Amino acid sequence: MSRRATLRRVGLLVLGVNLALVVLKGGVWLTTGSLAVQSEAVNSAADTAYSLVIVAGLYLTTQPPDFEHPHGHERIEPFVSLFVAAGIFAAGGVVLWQAGRALLTGNVAVTQGPVAVGVLALSGAAKYGLYRYCLAVGRDRNSPALVATAKDNRNDILTAGAALVGVLGATAGYPLADPLAAIVVAVGILYTGVEVVRDNVAYLVGAAPPEDLRREILERALDHPQVQGAHDVIAHYVGPEIDVSLHIEVEGDLTLTEAHDIETAVIQSVQELPEVDDVFVHVDPKELGEWKDDDEVERLADLE
Repeated sequence: MSRRATLRRVGLLVLGVNLALVVLKGGVWLTTGSLAVQSEAVNSAADTAYSLVIVAGLYLTTQPPDFEHPHGHERIEPFVSLFVAAGIFAAGGVVLWQAGRALLTGNVAVTQGPVAVGVLALSGAAKYGLYRYCLAVGRDRNSPALVATAKDNRNDILTAGAALVGVLGATAGYPLADPLAAIVVAVGILYTGVEVVRDNVAYLVGAAPPEDLRREILERALDHPQVQGAHDVIAHYVGPEIDVSLHIEVEGDLTLTEAHDIETAVIQSVQELPEVDDVFVHVDPKELGEWKDDDEVERLADLE
């Protein structure tokens, strides 16, 4: 299945699951009056709202290239991820505020009952499934929006767990277990928001990819038997994808056709990396004196 179809399918799946959880939790809340389930129903309603944005964002980012966007629309995806991060920060802030108010006022009321426990456990299981699935597809398809969505679903596991602790704590006679667990969860949620922002800012500002990937790019260029060296190797993010430019050093007695074939082979080899989009190669003949030392290339080439 194509990347476009896969991302859209996952986005619709996340939306469908969140919508189903809203209906389920809302029904249990109206039946039992559980405050823990009520907060989870509100959380799922917020998840459904931002899931609509994710579906729209994934639809836009998977549109094919056009005249105004010749490189495609993938650069939209980090912005979708930052929207998810905003939702994560909002959720963490609300949980922290509610838990702090409950502790300060002593107004802790958690409804006991097997139905509330069941719906919270089911919610946690559903969110765990979404977390694992979105994370696997996001990494396989190089989708920062889906990775961010996976992390948000991981947060929902924590919030459902905190609500479950509250219900079980009330059953055992310790109602303060609810706000105390919620504070711990809130800190974890806020940290996840920081992770999502940190990851996607790198995509937006054109940061360099990880060192092992830069080394792989260099090795693929140097693997060609007629490439004697390389310099000015630059790899940077353009959205979630990577653009590469480099100079390769060849003997100067090659024909134009031979030099062109070497350039094409290097481009194709580097573009086989799934993270790489465009590759620009400049050929430097030895006799023109354009071969030069490059400390970064030598450092990467010497890595074990």
